[in-house]
Amino acid sequence: MAKKDFLYRGKTEAELKRLSTNELAQIVTARARRTLKRGFTDYQKALLKKIKKGDKNIRTHCHDMLILPEMFGHLIKVYNGKEYQLVTVTPEMLGHYLGEFITTRRPIKHNAPGIGATRSSASASVR
Repeated sequence: MAKKDFLYRGKTEAELKRLSTNELAQIVTARARRTLKRGFTDYQKALLKKIKKGDKNIRTHCHDMLILPEMFGHLIKVYNGKEYQLVTVTPEMLGHYLGEFITTRRPIKHNAPGIGATRSSASASVR
């Protein structure tokens, strides 16, 4: 079975890469359109500059960076509060934000209660 070509609102990946920012704003969702119309912050502009330059080791704290067609295929390390998590940008991510693809919270793992935490352990000697 042949691989199905990616389409976003009737446009192929190559057509999406040729679109200007204003043309892209016309076809993305309202939230992404608002981000594009407001313009990017200095940190987001610096990230886009690294992507356009073709850097291999891209690390960022920008969770609020909108995924654009020029980012397709890049590997971006996004900070989650403790370490950098690798995000591979695919065409299906268009219009989403980088922060949506990393986990910033770990599940809580409870252990045994400490000394003094329960009535029976309150009288236990600490050695």
